[in-house]
Amino acid sequence: MTFAEKMKDMIDKGVVASRELAKKASEKAKELGAKGVLKLEIAQLESQAEKLIAKLGAEVYASMVERKAVNVSRDNPAVADALKEIESLRDSIEKKEKEFAAI
Repeated sequence: MTFAEKMKDMIDKGVVASRELAKKASEKAKELGAKGVLKLEIAQLESQAEKLIAKLGAEVYASMVERKAVNVSRDNPAVADALKEIESLRDSIEKKEKEFAAI
Protein backbone atom coordinates (compact mmCIF):
# COMPACT_ATOMS: atom_id res chain seq x y z
CA MET A 1 0.00 0.00 0.00
CA THR A 2 1.44 3.34 -1.02
CA PHE A 3 1.66 6.38 1.20
CA ALA A 4 -1.20 8.06 -0.71
CA GLU A 5 -3.41 4.99 -0.30
CA LYS A 6 -2.67 4.87 3.44
CA MET A 7 -3.53 8.57 3.78
CA LYS A 8 -6.75 8.11 1.80
CA ASP A 9 -7.69 5.11 3.97
CA MET A 10 -7.05 7.09 7.18
CA ILE A 11 -9.07 10.05 5.91
CA ASP A 12 -11.95 7.76 4.88
CA LYS A 13 -11.98 6.16 8.34
CA GLY A 14 -11.92 9.62 9.93
CA VAL A 15 -14.87 10.74 7.82
CA VAL A 16 -16.87 7.64 8.78
CA ALA A 17 -16.07 8.15 12.46
CA SER A 18 -17.04 11.83 12.20
CA ARG A 19 -20.36 10.94 10.58
CA GLU A 20 -21.12 8.40 13.30
CA LEU A 21 -20.22 10.90 16.01
CA ALA A 22 -22.34 13.62 14.39
CA LYS A 23 -25.28 11.21 14.13
CA LYS A 24 -24.99 10.24 17.81
CA ALA A 25 -24.69 13.90 18.83
CA SER A 26 -27.75 14.77 16.76
CA GLU A 27 -29.79 11.96 18.34
CA LYS A 28 -28.73 13.05 21.83
CA ALA A 29 -29.62 16.67 21.07
CA LYS A 30 -33.08 15.60 19.89
CA GLU A 31 -33.54 13.54 23.05
CA LEU A 32 -32.49 16.42 25.28
CA GLY A 33 -34.70 18.80 23.32
CA ALA A 34 -37.71 16.52 23.74
CA LYS A 35 -37.00 16.18 27.46
CA GLY A 36 -36.70 19.94 27.81
CA VAL A 37 -40.02 20.51 26.06
CA LEU A 38 -41.75 17.94 28.26
CA LYS A 39 -40.27 19.46 31.44
CA LEU A 40 -41.53 22.88 30.35
CA GLU A 41 -44.99 21.51 29.59
CA ILE A 42 -45.11 19.76 32.99
CA ALA A 43 -44.10 22.98 34.76
CA GLN A 44 -46.80 24.92 32.90
CA LEU A 45 -49.45 22.35 33.79
CA GLU A 46 -48.36 22.39 37.44
CA SER A 47 -48.58 26.17 37.47
CA GLN A 48 -52.10 26.03 36.03
CA ALA A 49 -53.08 23.46 38.68
CA GLU A 50 -51.71 25.67 41.47
CA LYS A 51 -53.74 28.62 40.17
CA LEU A 52 -56.89 26.49 40.07
CA ILE A 53 -56.25 25.25 43.62
CA ALA A 54 -55.94 28.89 44.74
CA LYS A 55 -59.16 29.68 42.87
CA LEU A 56 -60.86 26.74 44.60
CA GLY A 57 -59.66 28.01 47.98
CA ALA A 58 -60.95 31.49 47.19
CA GLU A 59 -64.34 30.06 46.23
CA VAL A 60 -64.56 28.04 49.45
CA TYR A 61 -63.57 31.12 51.45
CA ALA A 62 -66.14 33.28 49.67
CA SER A 63 -68.85 30.69 50.24
CA MET A 64 -68.15 30.23 53.93
CA VAL A 65 -67.19 33.75 55.00
CA GLU A 66 -68.84 36.14 52.58
CA ARG A 67 -71.98 34.13 51.81
CA LYS A 68 -72.15 32.62 55.32
CA ALA A 69 -72.51 29.05 54.02
CA VAL A 70 -72.36 26.42 56.77
CA ASN A 71 -70.55 23.97 54.51
CA VAL A 72 -69.27 23.68 50.98
CA SER A 73 -69.54 20.52 48.90
CA ARG A 74 -68.85 19.18 45.44
CA ASP A 75 -72.44 20.08 44.62
CA ASN A 76 -71.42 23.74 44.44
CA PRO A 77 -71.01 24.40 40.68
CA ALA A 78 -67.88 26.55 41.10
CA VAL A 79 -66.26 23.93 43.34
CA ALA A 80 -67.23 21.07 41.02
CA ASP A 81 -65.84 22.89 37.97
CA ALA A 82 -62.55 23.69 39.70
CA LEU A 83 -62.17 20.09 40.91
CA LYS A 84 -62.80 18.74 37.39
CA GLU A 85 -60.22 21.09 35.90
CA ILE A 86 -57.65 20.21 38.58
CA GLU A 87 -58.23 16.50 38.03
CA SER A 88 -57.83 16.94 34.27
CA LEU A 89 -54.56 18.82 34.77
CA ARG A 90 -53.26 16.15 37.15
CA ASP A 91 -54.02 13.48 34.53
CA SER A 92 -52.16 15.52 31.91
CA ILE A 93 -49.19 15.95 34.24
CA GLU A 94 -49.02 12.20 34.91
CA LYS A 95 -49.17 11.49 31.17
CA LYS A 96 -46.34 13.95 30.44
CA GLU A 97 -44.24 12.49 33.28
CA LYS A 98 -44.66 9.00 31.81
CA GLU A 99 -43.61 10.33 28.38
CA PHE A 100 -40.57 11.96 30.01
CA ALA A 101 -39.60 8.72 31.78
CA ALA A 102 -39.91 6.79 28.50
CA ILE A 103 -37.33 8.95 26.73
